Amino acid sequence: MTKMQRGAVVEINLDNLVFNLNLIRERIGGRAVFPVVKADAYGHGAVEVSRRLVSCGVETLAVAYISEAVELRKAGIEADLIVLFDPEAAEEVLRYRLTPVVNSMETARGLSSLAVRLKGEIGIHINVDTGMGRLGFSAGEVVSSLAEIASLEGIRITGLMSHFSDADLSDRTVAAGQVERFSEIRACVEEMGIRPLCHIANSAAVVAFPESYLDAVRPGLLLYGCNPYSPAKVRPLMSVKTRLLDIRRIGKGMSVSYGRTFVAMRDTLVGVLPVGYADGLIRAASNNAEVVVRGQRAPVIGRVCMDLTMIDLTDIVGVEEGDEVVIVGSQGGESVSVEELAARSGTIAYEILTSIGSRNRRVYTGGDRQLSGRGGVNESC
Repeated sequence: MTKMQRGAVVEINLDNLVFNLNLIRERIGGRAVFPVVKADAYGHGAVEVSRRLVSCGVETLAVAYISEAVELRKAGIEADLIVLFDPEAAEEVLRYRLTPVVNSMETARGLSSLAVRLKGEIGIHINVDTGMGRLGFSAGEVVSSLAEIASLEGIRITGLMSHFSDADLSDRTVAAGQVERFSEIRACVEEMGIRPLCHIANSAAVVAFPESYLDAVRPGLLLYGCNPYSPAKVRPLMSVKTRLLDIRRIGKGMSVSYGRTFVAMRDTLVGVLPVGYADGLIRAASNNAEVVVRGQRAPVIGRVCMDLTMIDLTDIVGVEEGDEVVIVGSQGGESVSVEELAARSGTIAYEILTSIGSRNRRVYTGGDRQLSGRGGVNESC
């Protein structure tokens, strides 16, 4: 018997990444795209994803923390790297030519001291809280704070940003108010002689809110092939596959897994997968999710365990140990999307991608060859 490897294999199609990037570029005209590659590129692998994006002319990437940016620099990524959340005035900011987002005067002053001490200059983006209530200068204080920041030695303001409080823009009224506040602040800043690059648009805004495009957009989920916002077709990058570890028969009335949350209503053929919540298949998928085996759907039964998950194979003819099982992706004309798995698990696609994508072995497909795309878009850069 073939030695079984725990977890799943996560296949990442980089040609689909390029297709989605080009689709976004067509939609926003000549504006810049700042792909968000934080959290290991949403579980897709930040280094490989960034390399492909840079090869397609992307000049700026966004990460969450300095450590993520340093990883990219050490991998040879030369694009500008915006660090969204890290408040630390660390020497790495200058050493690796990073662009920190400043959310407070304390951070701005710390970066100025660092620049003076190391005899360098740090370009920064200023974050304005237009309604997120999370980080950033309040709309009422940002103009006066900017004046002080602009006077700090070793600091150069290169960008101004904000973030929508409704990630999916389900309430456009709130988002429109945020853009209006942001635009007013931008006008005041420009009157001061500062001309920052302005960006607020997320994936949902790229799809549905052209008024928010400004100078650049920051797509994340859309770039990775998830689009719960509209019928516009992007291509998913991630497929998640494993193989049947074991097949066993249980009689009517017998239970499966912890807590007896599944009791068989008939004689049942049970498949055991070498994947569990330790591998990112979250426990909320218990008795809810479906996978694909031999081109047919099979429900997850019982509670997902740390290392194992059980599925009902009773209606699948000819199934054998070692058969491929698709958790996300397509097989034989049947498919399960990330959005479906998220909905069945009572969560969002972000959690599925970052959980299952970062905890399993990744395999990359797609190269620099030119392939025909749909709607005038192709996978070549």
